[in-house]
Amino acid sequence: MRAQGAPLVLAGALLVAGCADRGSGPTGPGAATRPPADELLVEVDPGGGVAAARYTLTCGDVPAGDHPDPAAACAHLAGLEDPFAPLPDDVACTEVYGGPQTARVTGTWGGVPVDRALSRTDGCRIAQWDALGPLLPGPVGVGDPLPGLRALPPR
Repeated sequence: MRAQGAPLVLAGALLVAGCADRGSGPTGPGAATRPPADELLVEVDPGGGVAAARYTLTCGDVPAGDHPDPAAACAHLAGLEDPFAPLPDDVACTEVYGGPQTARVTGTWGGVPVDRALSRTDGCRIAQWDALGPLLPGPVGVGDPLPGLRALPPR
């Protein structure tokens, strides 16, 4: 008699376990198909002894985080096919130095883990940095007059 009761106990336990999970997780129309929000941590070192900045960015229904402009950064990244793609191994890059700035972006984008180190040490890396638009700041000094530089008088 004992062996016959074991399947009933097991079936009952499975039924209770299945019911216990009801109600957890997102509910409502589209909840099962809604992708998780993209979450990024952006660390930018402007170089030259200036303190590094650290921002969080969440791109979902409502852009959020302490990034200076989360809406613009999320919209820009969403328009790129693969914003964090690595440079190809066989790419030839111009030997142009764009500055001492470095950045690291970690987190998830499109459900895929991201861990991308960025710099401005050659033409390819400058283009990679610039392609990320409002996610990263422009190089130090761009758009700002140099200290002590006065505008020339009009001719």
